[in-house]
Amino acid sequence: MDNLKISFGKRKVSTNVKTSLVQNIFSDVAKNYDLMNDLMSFGAHRLWKKELIDMMNIQISDVIIDVGSGTGDLIKLILKKNLINNIYSVDLNKEMLKYGKKRFKNKRIKFIKANAENLPFENDYFDKYIVSFCLRNVTNIKKALKEAYRIIKPGGIFYCLEFSLPESNLTNLIYKSYKKNIIPWIGKKIAKNEQAYKYLEESIDSFPDQEELLNNIKKIGFTKSKYLNMFNGIVSIHSGFKV
Repeated sequence: MDNLKISFGKRKVSTNVKTSLVQNIFSDVAKNYDLMNDLMSFGAHRLWKKELIDMMNIQISDVIIDVGSGTGDLIKLILKKNLINNIYSVDLNKEMLKYGKKRFKNKRIKFIKANAENLPFENDYFDKYIVSFCLRNVTNIKKALKEAYRIIKPGGIFYCLEFSLPESNLTNLIYKSYKKNIIPWIGKKIAKNEQAYKYLEESIDSFPDQEELLNNIKKIGFTKSKYLNMFNGIVSIHSGFKV
């Protein structure tokens, strides 16, 4: 039995408990997930995701994995590039995968239920690895980063889009108030689950900031690692190459 305690929002729980708690949340909010993302970010999450896909310089031969794929926003943007790619949609939550399969019916997307910490792929398999608004929900972030490094080909690139720490104190103050008060209220009214969106606020607060995450990515072995802040650092895109 694993007795190591880890953050689940502001609570400390056993590592073997966090994964199931997170999955329960996402199963419950799956049907309202896209609507909630639009409402909470005022649609800005679409701009952030488009920026990520645009900076990836996707090639027709790329084999791409989208980890924590959810309902498939990133896959939709990739398909808009009109390139025939090998795309793998990976999520641990079967409800999210179900929505993704429905969204991309008759598309050549491979859907796989798997944990980011233990991916069922050979070494050096993917050209591009994407994880978007998911890494903070993973129980063992460093283990997930090691798995990313393992399955990326030499010359391949890791990308992570995630909430982060605002650059200015004023923005951070406003953002904290919004996360604490408005987001759970929207969750209560729309998704009928205030606690799920209370967890969202707490998971953002407990996630490593830009520099800490960058250092973790470098320690795993990625080179030319960097990050791009958007919306004053409310979100950032981290990237790293595998030599």
